[in-house]
Amino acid sequence: MARPLRIEYEGAYYHVTSRGNERKKIFKSDRDREKFIDYLKSATERYSAVIHVYCLMDNHYHLLIQTPAGNLSQIMRHINGAYTTYYNIKRKRCGHLLQGRYKAILIEADAYALELSRYIHLNPVRAGMSETPEGYKWTSYQSYININKKPEWLYADFILGLFSGRAPEARKQYRKFVESMVGMEIESPFQNIFASTILGSSDFINEISSKYLGNKKSDRDLPDLKMFYDKPDIRWITECVEKEIDEDPILLKRVQLYICHQYSGQKLKDIGQHFGIGESGVSQASRRVAKQIEKDKKLGKKIERIHSRLKLSRV
Repeated sequence: MARPLRIEYEGAYYHVTSRGNERKKIFKSDRDREKFIDYLKSATERYSAVIHVYCLMDNHYHLLIQTPAGNLSQIMRHINGAYTTYYNIKRKRCGHLLQGRYKAILIEADAYALELSRYIHLNPVRAGMSETPEGYKWTSYQSYININKKPEWLYADFILGLFSGRAPEARKQYRKFVESMVGMEIESPFQNIFASTILGSSDFINEISSKYLGNKKSDRDLPDLKMFYDKPDIRWITECVEKEIDEDPILLKRVQLYICHQYSGQKLKDIGQHFGIGESGVSQASRRVAKQIEKDKKLGKKIERIHSRLKLSRV
């Protein structure tokens, strides 16, 4: 199974969700939900997690979480691991409770946190579990609008502060903002996710890519990473190679195949169709050039110049 791309840094915001294995219930009683909330609290105490929004459904949960210490993986191991242990001991069972890895979307908070908070708080209404968001006990919404006293570990100031610096007015405006969409079809903010990983503007995506993805390796286990990097198309590659290698048509074709195989991001089938050969022919030509580069320094320098023409950098 391909691993999800994890981008962790100090101060990052995430929407995190995890679902029960085989979509089965992970909360079967109020005590279960209370225990899970206890682990949210302990995550803020032990690992400096900042919980902005939460919603516990029957077979999954949602969190809007911030990581001042850049340690999302550590936080989620604590929350999911501790709760799974509690659940299994209580019900004398063993094995996985949650379905695979948790899903974490990196959020551009200034642009999306408010909309996400509403989407999360309206989850029980969309699922038919409550007619109103304040009627469902197991979200942070009642704390936001002051129906229940806000626990110290829940941080609502960021979201509410987007409405007003005065707490009573902020709560009033936030309630109006959320409940204006009750009974309405609300568009999922997750339709705009980039590479299954980031919800944000193009500037935000570019900033994250340049700051935090330079040292990550692009391989078949991290397919989402490839989407962050512009790949040269086959025609552009062949033209660049022609400008460096024109004395030997056989070598020219092999190097074109090699560069396409290494850097175009295209499937062997598509590369082969462009050159009129089979998939195995692409692989063989690429291997020959790779071996030849090790022995032929002049060819190696030409390959480097081709790289420069293409403005490539291997991740």
